Amino acid sequence: MLNGFWKLTWVEAKVFMREPMGFVIPLALPVILFVLLGRSLSFGELETTAAVETPFNLPILFALLIALQAVVSLVVIISIYREGGILKRLRATPLSPVTILSAHVFVKLAFTVVSLGLLVMAGRQFFPGAMDVPMVSFTAALLLSTLSILSLGFVIASLVPTSRFARPIVAAFLYPMIALSGLFFTLDQLPSSLQIVAWGLPTTHSVTLMQGIWDGSGWTAHWGSVVGLVLMFGVCVWISTKVFRWE
Repeated sequence: MLNGFWKLTWVEAKVFMREPMGFVIPLALPVILFVLLGRSLSFGELETTAAVETPFNLPILFALLIALQAVVSLVVIISIYREGGILKRLRATPLSPVTILSAHVFVKLAFTVVSLGLLVMAGRQFFPGAMDVPMVSFTAALLLSTLSILSLGFVIASLVPTSRFARPIVAAFLYPMIALSGLFFTLDQLPSSLQIVAWGLPTTHSVTLMQGIWDGSGWTAHWGSVVGLVLMFGVCVWISTKVFRWE
């Protein structure tokens, strides 16, 4: 089974890189936007009069967008495979739904690391004063966040019938998740009912954890978010194995 996982992972990596525009643009676009937006807001120079103070942390925003981008890619690819009959053919192999999804996740996590690496390189080049953070710890937080958010993508990918509906359905989930994540305003500004919903979303715990790591606090200070992300991952993986559709 492990041999099948690595073979499938290698195949998915080659498919992913076969179309240069399909992976170059997702890699380059966040970096370009980060630099341009950071320049316009004088990111890292908030002590100067030229700086524009924003209600959100710019690197956290783009780190979250990298994670969400991986979710969109996962759901679209699985729906294309289902629509094209590829999953039906894989059903005849010993590969389980967990193995198939895990291969895709491995590729997406590798893509996430590369994306964050490029973002950090650009940040240290253009905004050196604002990038003095524990990058190893922050990368680990982003990977845990991506894994938890991707697990929600497992459930969506397990049910979406065709690629035509993939992006609208993902958008219907992700946009409210971003809005309620606490990235743009504090959660105590929300009605109590929406606060309960927000704390049930992986993006909220992701922002809390990554923001805390970025500000210098350790993982133990945000153990609640860590537990929340791990629990969401476990629950969503379990659900996806129960509802996974091969065709």
